[in-house]
Amino acid sequence: MAKKNSINNDFLKSVRNDLSPKVYDLVLKLVNENREDMAKIVLKVDYLLEYTSNCIKARDYDEARETLDGARKRIDMLKNEGEDVSYLEYLYEGINKKCK
Repeated sequence: MAKKNSINNDFLKSVRNDLSPKVYDLVLKLVNENREDMAKIVLKVDYLLEYTSNCIKARDYDEARETLDGARKRIDMLKNEGEDVSYLEYLYEGINKKCK
């Protein structure tokens, strides 16, 4: 069976332009392992981190902390499944430092 990519998979096609290359590589790996459920969690973490960054820019630190907690729980869930989430953790730590 051929590997899935953004040309032959609608899910990957819909998310390709919205993700950074490293996050897209993780999603692509998960989809090719038939783990679309985990790929959707990666998308959620990416969205939550982006939303947290926007909250910090708007100086809404309470909402940012709450959203970071949700992202942390999902990152831990992915980590418990044995996925390489080092880049998501790197993003998380960078955003967490900005949150007062």
